[in-house]
Amino acid sequence: MSRDSRAAPPAPPFDNLAARRLRTGLGMEPEHVAYGMRSSYGLPHVTPDLVIDWERGTAAPTGPELTALAGMLWCSTSELAGRPRTLREHRVARGLAPEDVARAVGVDLLVYLGMEETGLWHGNDRQCAALTELLGLSLADFVTVTGRDERLAELLREAVTTRRQGSARPVAKLLSLDRRLLEVVLQELHTAYQERVTTGLTWANGTAATDASEAGRDFLDHIVDRFWSTVGRSPYRPQGRSAQGT
Repeated sequence: MSRDSRAAPPAPPFDNLAARRLRTGLGMEPEHVAYGMRSSYGLPHVTPDLVIDWERGTAAPTGPELTALAGMLWCSTSELAGRPRTLREHRVARGLAPEDVARAVGVDLLVYLGMEETGLWHGNDRQCAALTELLGLSLADFVTVTGRDERLAELLREAVTTRRQGSARPVAKLLSLDRRLLEVVLQELHTAYQERVTTGLTWANGTAATDASEAGRDFLDHIVDRFWSTVGRSPYRPQGRSAQGT
């Protein structure tokens, strides 16, 4: 028996903001949702606090809980399904067993399960390409599932706040993207960041510094999403491999 088969089934991807929006749209309180899931769906462990945790994103419903929650909110489970972010979530979304992925990629099952648990991918170029094709990963997905989002965010924050010469080089190395494309994208992000901070300088009631700081912090908090959105809009097309080993 594999480690995965002994463990609890992984929770499916979940859109916590959609769950809260649907609940409030129906005029329901967390207490109503929890009561309905207990009485109508046979889930006695569901409490209002658990529903709140789901909506805050600090916990995620299991498959049966997601089905019951969708029933209570008068929606389909697909309306509550979030975008897969982890390697495990992408595998589950494709309906694949760990053995299927390990075999297709060419790694030992226990090694693969370890990479799912830690979120750190150690495959070579061939294995990265096989994983990308099997799970249908975009470059942005690949960066996320291999645990590189944090490093990418760090490099992007440095690039857009300092705009130092050569800032595209480490990003290009991390992502295997064309340097010319990255120079254009980073310049656009730098300009947008400066504009956001400048707009925050309202000079009203002495709040200029605070407004500018909050505007800049919000921009940097979402820098990875802004980066991929800007890459997608760029007239330059990414060159090179879609995924690269470490």
